[in-house]
Amino acid sequence: MGLLAAAFIAAAVGVFRLTIGGAVALYFVIWWTLLFAVLPLRNQPEIRPERLVPGQDPGAPAAPRLREKALWTTLFAGIALVAALVIFPLTGL
Repeated sequence: MGLLAAAFIAAAVGVFRLTIGGAVALYFVIWWTLLFAVLPLRNQPEIRPERLVPGQDPGAPAAPRLREKALWTTLFAGIALVAALVIFPLTGL
């Protein structure tokens, strides 16, 4: 995932002439925003009562699949970064 993110940031720096700090900051903001949008997708709560522990929220996901969600977030954030950098010059930014 780190190499994929680095590739998107390198494209932003090379093609769109952003500074490295600006590209990293923009990618970071987009990634975290999209992570919070992706986290609740495809969550199934634990339905077996013997697997629940005292104090556990009954709606907590049985298998959160965080690596899968981080990978999808990385891909979507890269696409959103490139799309934003294509749109910015059209708006005069």
